[in-house]
Amino acid sequence: MRAYQDLAEARPDPFIRYEYPRLLDVSRAAVAALLRVPADTVVFVSNATVGVNTILRNLVWAADGRDELLYFDTAYPACAKAVDFAVEASAGLAAAREIPLAYPLADAAVLAAFAAAVAASRAAGRRPRACLFDVVSSLPAVRFPFEALTAACRAHGVLSLVDGAQGVGLVDLDLATADPDFFVSNCHKWLHVPRGCAVLYVPRRRQALVRTTLATSHGFVGDSGGGGRPPRPNPLPPSAKSAFVANFEFVGTLDNAPYLCVADAIRWRAEVLGGEAAVREYTWGLARRGGARVAEMLGTEVMENREGTLGRCAMVNIGLPVWIGKREGGKPGDLVVSETEAAPLKEWLHETIIADHSTFIQVFLYRGRFWVRLSAQVYLDMDDFEFAGRVLQEMCPRLEKRVRETSKL
Repeated sequence: MRAYQDLAEARPDPFIRYEYPRLLDVSRAAVAALLRVPADTVVFVSNATVGVNTILRNLVWAADGRDELLYFDTAYPACAKAVDFAVEASAGLAAAREIPLAYPLADAAVLAAFAAAVAASRAAGRRPRACLFDVVSSLPAVRFPFEALTAACRAHGVLSLVDGAQGVGLVDLDLATADPDFFVSNCHKWLHVPRGCAVLYVPRRRQALVRTTLATSHGFVGDSGGGGRPPRPNPLPPSAKSAFVANFEFVGTLDNAPYLCVADAIRWRAEVLGGEAAVREYTWGLARRGGARVAEMLGTEVMENREGTLGRCAMVNIGLPVWIGKREGGKPGDLVVSETEAAPLKEWLHETIIADHSTFIQVFLYRGRFWVRLSAQVYLDMDDFEFAGRVLQEMCPRLEKRVRETSKL
């Protein structure tokens, strides 16, 4: 990344105008091959949230006001807020419908919940226009049946918007086969590309819907306001690339060095780590073994369904012996905290683990319980998971002590 930045700073005009587009094409081709799609269907944006916002901001709502956006309650909060804003900005032309899930549950139950939401939308006189869903949701971190959901969207005439923030480099992605309408995935999470970089995939059949980047820049081609005004000039060199690719090639003067690192990261993973299959075999196996070991150390369990599909990735959710409101399971000696205490205690855990152990462990509240999410990267091993287990073993009694002390104030 530093080398690409140096190239940009050494001769900015020649780099931005001529060298950068060529290097960007190399990275687009590399990630397109990884996703098994044509290079002219992929572009880069700074992160998955920007990608989701880009698609939502480009959708044009029907004048009859019946369009509805569907999304699951496990959606990443920033993307759920993007749905909220899209509805707000539609001036009454669009609505949203949240699909509730209660993990652990089977993949078939997720598909059934989607079908029920589509039916309910239509029964209410709405038109289910698009559905936002994950590859691997954030909290809880579970593998979503996104391929089957994409097919279900297609069968119901609903646009599929796949948030693969946790996707490329984590799971095997064959987008040509899955065939979503829109797909975005962070390259700076599991693909080892520097922040911030995400790949946005739009098949050719949907590219006409994506008219502008965020922010709108030189690649946008307007309708001239309907007044016969000549096209606005583009100061960049002429390009023979498709309108979609050219639109995203230059979005203002930004440091896009991370985009240029994608091809290098994929090559490094192949030459040093043994390729994508080897990475998945190691990280998925470590997540299962490490998660089971931490659960054993805490005397709790890993979140999983009967089919074992939720953990088909390198992330694992482990219950803490801490409950909210009342104990729904676990052991008689488990800690129970009130609803009002839960969120402040979660933040106390985050801050204290960083301060006292120089690490971060993602704690989250889900269905009346405290959970932690652990991720198995290639640079970790079982010792790291056992370290996390020891940290949590120490923190749970300290959490109980804090509850007692706080209650006395």
